[in-house]
Amino acid sequence: MTSAVSRADWRTPTAVLICGGLILTLGLGIRHGFGLFLYPMTTDLHWSRETFALALAVQNLVWGLGQPFAGMIADKYGAGRVVAGGALMYVLGLLMMAHPGSPWQFILSAGVLIGLGLTGVTFSMINGVLGRAYPPEKRSMVFGIAGAAGSFGQFALLPLTQTLLTHVGWYGALITLSCVGLLMLPLAFAMVENRAPQAHVFKQSAREAMGEALGHRGYVLLTVGFFVCGFQVVFVGVHLPAYLSDKGMAPHVAVTALMLVGLFNIIGTYLTGWLGAVGWHDQRHLPDAQRVVGRSGGAW
Repeated sequence: MTSAVSRADWRTPTAVLICGGLILTLGLGIRHGFGLFLYPMTTDLHWSRETFALALAVQNLVWGLGQPFAGMIADKYGAGRVVAGGALMYVLGLLMMAHPGSPWQFILSAGVLIGLGLTGVTFSMINGVLGRAYPPEKRSMVFGIAGAAGSFGQFALLPLTQTLLTHVGWYGALITLSCVGLLMLPLAFAMVENRAPQAHVFKQSAREAMGEALGHRGYVLLTVGFFVCGFQVVFVGVHLPAYLSDKGMAPHVAVTALMLVGLFNIIGTYLTGWLGAVGWHDQRHLPDAQRVVGRSGGAW
């Protein structure tokens, strides 16, 4: 019993935050560089740009549609397993993406497999673990830090991706990035939680949870906002590098532009997390009747 407890002691909230942030850095950082592959891959493979764009569109749709199911699986079997499984599918998708035998195989790898992989290694899964690891008064700040880590991946890995494309080509770049993606596997161990049954935990079926979420106006509006955000950010990320190349600009111009998006998103995400934490503490001083109280019992 003592040895089992000591082995679990390393999964402190801080360790979970660091490992979760690194997973987001790697998962989102690799993903944000896919647009850099459009021009060299379509040129070498003699494909239309529509084929490449369709694969990444499928990726984002699968990513979005798969997240509720990933959450259900995590509730039953644990988030750590889902994160590890997502990392494996992500890496497999990158390896298959490097061997595109035909357009439909490319859609399967870059679209379906990587889309499913993203459901396990991005915000919905990592933030769920972080939300359970930290008390209500710290969650906003923690989510801000995690979001900033994901944006840091875009800022840091885009120049690495372009350097790989320049020196080893798109095939070598994808193989290298798949090896980088393997780093998410050991980090997934930090996402393993103590799943001992607790009588006071609120219990709800998957259907009840979906019904409650879709019936909540705030949740629906937030989802619509993320849909719009995802559409325009991914659209720009996929097509901007090739567009600027068509205009005769060097590759580093597109990389710099996309890096700046990531840089300012780091600042904005961290700032909003901090403001959320300030707002939570401000509400602590209000009379109970004026607070907004969540199901966990914490004001927010």
